[in-house]
Amino acid sequence: MALSAPNCLVCGSELVYASQAYPVTCVLCGKEEKGTTTCTQGHYVCNECHRSAGLDFMRKLCVRSRSRNAVEILIEAMRGKSVYPNGPEHHTLVGAAILTAYYNAGGKINGGTMTKGAALAELKERSLQVPGGTCGYWGCCGAATSAGQALSIITGSTPMKRKEWADCQRLTGTILTKLADLGGPRCCKRTGFTAALEATDFLNAHYNVRIEKPERVVCAFCGGNAQCLKQECPYFPGK
Repeated sequence: MALSAPNCLVCGSELVYASQAYPVTCVLCGKEEKGTTTCTQGHYVCNECHRSAGLDFMRKLCVRSRSRNAVEILIEAMRGKSVYPNGPEHHTLVGAAILTAYYNAGGKINGGTMTKGAALAELKERSLQVPGGTCGYWGCCGAATSAGQALSIITGSTPMKRKEWADCQRLTGTILTKLADLGGPRCCKRTGFTAALEATDFLNAHYNVRIEKPERVVCAFCGGNAQCLKQECPYFPGK
């Protein structure tokens, strides 16, 4: 199955989301676990198999990137053949794009003690703990979580910090509110663009850095999402 397939990665059938987790087996690696999403033919693909190639592509892209525009980096990553229209790889892509743009714009990560490569590695470790479907099952979109993780790494936040802790909650909360106003169903492009734009504004306003952003974001991935909001989405072409 092509990596750009919007549905089942094995057969292309429509995905079915259950309201409760049940025993499943990944058809790619054989892992047995509990999951909520299979296709109409019963195929299940675990989070690790779904995102592994995309994360490797994203790391290489961010390491070599000199862009100061988080949305630009994110769109370049989304165009990669190893990145699916929707999926948990976006929970890493968003934060990685933010970290990269911030660093390239002259921002200091953890007081200047952390390199871009080390920050990206830390983000990967944290983001891998966020499975697919958190937007619907946890009430917390992975794009917002990824942006919060990026800011946490930038500020060196821990559960015991004061301002850093507060800033991470504020950014994540702002993104979640914006996503809620836009409404569902899930679209990892819509949520990713929104998180990157909100994080850019937040960092520029509070962290003495100038991250660039496009005057307007136009989505080029609408055809890969049968649930696209079309004219109701702020990134829909021609709107």
